[in-house]
This record gives sequence, structure tokens and C-alpha cells, in this order.
Amino acid sequence: MPAADPTPPDPLLQRARRLPKVLLHEHLDGGLRVPTLLALLRQRGLTAPADDVETLAAWFDARAHAGSLVEYLRGFALTVAAMASPQALERVAFEAAEDARAEGCVLAEFRIAPLLFEPFGISGEAAVEALLTGLARSALPSGLIVCAMRQLPAAEVTRAATLALRYREQGVVAFDLAGPEAGHPATEHAALLARVRGEGLALTLHAGEADGAARVLEAARLGARRVGHGVRLADVIGTPAGAAVLAELRERGLHLEVCPTSNLHTGAARSIATHPIRALWDAGVSLSFHTDNKLISCIDQSTEAVNLLQHAAFTWADLLRMGLLAAEASFLPEPSRAQARQQLLGWARAEGITPG
Repeated sequence: MPAADPTPPDPLLQRARRLPKVLLHEHLDGGLRVPTLLALLRQRGLTAPADDVETLAAWFDARAHAGSLVEYLRGFALTVAAMASPQALERVAFEAAEDARAEGCVLAEFRIAPLLFEPFGISGEAAVEALLTGLARSALPSGLIVCAMRQLPAAEVTRAATLALRYREQGVVAFDLAGPEAGHPATEHAALLARVRGEGLALTLHAGEADGAARVLEAARLGARRVGHGVRLADVIGTPAGAAVLAELRERGLHLEVCPTSNLHTGAARSIATHPIRALWDAGVSLSFHTDNKLISCIDQSTEAVNLLQHAAFTWADLLRMGLLAAEASFLPEPSRAQARQQLLGWARAEGITPG
């Protein structure tokens, strides 16, 4: 019989796990289980950086804390190669949904760039269908966001958008532009984004992480209902132009998907205590907290919540309010969003917490 773990459970973390959570920003190729990644690498005959689960997990932790975006991104080459079969894609999607559900999530949206698997012989259609099958196997209400890599030629971005539109009635809930932000503004794809919106698919664009606050406003004006990260928006708070920018974003109903720990690892923030999420929240910006890449950043949503409570002066009422805002901003059907809101409010009543 294994020895009992002498470390008592952290009451704060246990409470955070009971908090119903809404996950809007998680990349499937950045969130694999470590044992699954190791197994998939072995199945494909690929070399892993380590031969056991513990050492491989430590390898990712070292990459995350290396202080280098190049080092941080090394893990994605590994995960994409490991996932490059329909069976693996289905497994990863299913496990991601189940892990989120076990973590207390009541609603989730996962994203990925399906065309990344074409060099391995997996068509975009086959990738999307496998991912949707995996998500559907879980009891967690969830949807898939198709990403395009914005630095690629316009024809490739268009192919990704066309793929997203093809499956918009089958579980794809939005289209996203990801990849290197600086030097690749969303306006380069303005006509395509208008087409996506015109055909009934929502937009969430990465903006304001590696480029300035103007990119967040640009994304909103291009029709994005949500923005991934958006932390550079904090740079205009208190400036002469800042009040007008924030007022316009509030009028447009923009919601930020903020990923605090990932932002530390990519250099967008220096610490949780000084992370822009605090200033943005105090300025009345609609936002919520997310993991971005559970594996690559060695983080889960409950730990993210604890970090905000301990280091950024947030309260349980704040986290509850963020969850309600996230449920409202979700691209899933209204019945799923309403159910999530009820679960959040039920938790609040049980805990004696009033939404902030």
C-alpha cells in the first residue's frame, strides 16, 4: 500500500477547485496530459526530451520559466508531432474536456490551428472532425475554436476560415487569428473577417499581448466579440486617449480572455502581483482568467485562481463575477451559458458570496 501523502490539501486550492469555472482560452496543442504526450511520442516513434513522466514534466517547467519565448514555444513542435493522427487528436480533445470538467469547469471552449497537421498527412477536415468527436465524448458542454496562423500567406488564413465555416453547425463556435502578433495586424485580413462574421461565425482574435493597445481596439472594430490576452490595453489607462478607448470597448461589449501565468512566461507581464489584469479590472474592463496552455505553462485554472487571490488582491466575489462575465461572453448556445450561470450563482449562494 503506498504511503500517504504527508502534505495536507491546501484549503484555498480545494475551494478554488469547487468554484464553477468557465474556460474560454485553452490551446489543445498546449494542454496535453504529460503521460498522454509521452505515450503518443512513443507510438509515433518520436524522440522525447525525457523517458519518464516526471522528467518530461520537469522539462516543460524549465522551458516555461526560461524567460524566453523561443524556449517556451519549443514544446509546441513536440506536441503537434505527437498529436498528428485522428486517433490522437480525438484522445487529446476528450482528455482536455474531461480534465477541465474535473477541475470544476462548467463550460469550455478549446482552440487549435487544424492546418498545422497537414504536413503530417492529416487534412484540416479530418483534424476538425476528430477533435469534435473527442469533445462530444465528454459530458462537459464545450465548443471548438479554429485558429489561423496570422503570419502565413493570406491564402492559408482563408483556408482556415473556410474550414471553420464548414463546421460552424457541428461544434465549431468561432474563428481566431493566432501566431506572432507584432508585424501581422488583423487588418491584413479585414475582408476575410467580415466574411466570417457575415456567415454567422463569431470572432475572437489574439491582440494586445505582443503588440500595443491599439490592436485591441482594432480587433473590436473588426468585429471580434472577444480578444485573447489584451493586456497591453492597460498601457492606455490614465492617458488622455485611454478613457475614450475604454468607453468604446465597453460600448462594443468586448470581453478579454486573460491568461496571467502564460503572460509571465512569454514576457507580457513580470509577475502576478503587477499583472495588468488588476488595472484592467479596476478600470471596469470585462474580462476573465484562463490557462492558455496547461502543459506548456504548467498551470491549471484553479491554481490560476489561487494566484489571483494571493498575489493580485482579487476576492472570491471578483472571481465569481469574472465567471459570470465569461459565461455571458461564451460562444456556446444560450441554454449552456444559462446553465453555467446558474451553477456559478448556486455556488455563490452556498458560499455566502455576493457577485462583485
